[in-house]
Amino acid sequence: MHDTPASGVQMIPGWRLIISDTGRFWAVRNRAFPRGALRAGAEPTVDADTFEELQAAVARQEQIVHDVVAEVPS
Repeated sequence: MHDTPASGVQMIPGWRLIISDTGRFWAVRNRAFPRGALRAGAEPTVDADTFEELQAAVARQEQIVHDVVAEVPS
């Protein structure tokens, strides 16, 4: 596995991208999720066959966080 190079590769803000030796895409969140998000099913590491699928997987995880934070009373 190797981290994606900074030039010529799209990035996902807040996530570190890795491409395996077999070409599988992985993303690891740079900051820990809140505990409530983890309990709600958020995964800090996701993988996919394509970059587009990886973006969708990351978006699903971030949506879980958004939903959990929105539920917390102020």
